[in-house]
Amino acid sequence: MWPWGIIFIVSILILVVGVVLYFLNSWAGKKASQQNEMVAQHKQTVSIYVIDKKKDKLTNANFPKAMTDQIPRMGRMFKMPLVKAKVGPQIMTLMCEEETFKILPLKKTVSVEMAGAYIVSMKGKKTKMELAEQRKQRRKDSAEAPLTWQDKLRARFGR
Repeated sequence: MWPWGIIFIVSILILVVGVVLYFLNSWAGKKASQQNEMVAQHKQTVSIYVIDKKKDKLTNANFPKAMTDQIPRMGRMFKMPLVKAKVGPQIMTLMCEEETFKILPLKKTVSVEMAGAYIVSMKGKKTKMELAEQRKQRRKDSAEAPLTWQDKLRARFGR
């Protein structure tokens, strides 16, 4: 009966851990949705000049102490995408989303949506997937159209 007791205890522990993880996940999801709503309310379109971008810890960035105190401890340990940019007359270090970080060009002025010191998205720049979709559409359109000037003449005059 001893092995059955161990199996029973392990299965109960796995069940308890699963329930705890479920409730932690639902709590984190609610908190994330509240933060996304807050960002959506406060975002505004700003033109910035991107000087540098890198992934670094938030403790190494030049953020004010009040801002670094609001960041959770786990968030301080991980590397985050940071952008050094000129916003108006000021040079600031800004946090950024991963997808936006990948498509931000260096040494160029771009229009971005910001909420505080957080870059949410970039305006007017197409992603690689959108550009690939446009190329596919052009190829499809060109395949339907006549290719040479002789084909164009034949299509026009019916010969």
